[in-house]
Amino acid sequence: MSPAPTATAVRAIRVACVMCFVGGITGMIVASLADNNIEAVLTAGVVTVMAALVLLAVSTVTATRRAAEFDDADAEILELGIQRMVESGTDETALRELVRRAIRLGRRTPE
Repeated sequence: MSPAPTATAVRAIRVACVMCFVGGITGMIVASLADNNIEAVLTAGVVTVMAALVLLAVSTVTATRRAAEFDDADAEILELGIQRMVESGTDETALRELVRRAIRLGRRTPE
């Protein structure tokens, strides 16, 4: 699936969850004020909780951030590459500055 439909689907799910939050909270307030109907209050609460779980699941599944242990492995590979280049005669200070600039550029560039 292309990124645009996925982003649209995620946005639609988030909007639906927000609507469930608002409706659930409103339902809990109205049901508790109207006639103290515990079943209606619980139903509205369950709807709100389910929307929260769906939102949590969607946010977790669509997250693009890699796990931290892979970042450590990538850092080690990068450091070994820098050491090899320094051993072959590259100026270490200039090379490390180039790496820092590349990292800053990567952080500014949207994925």
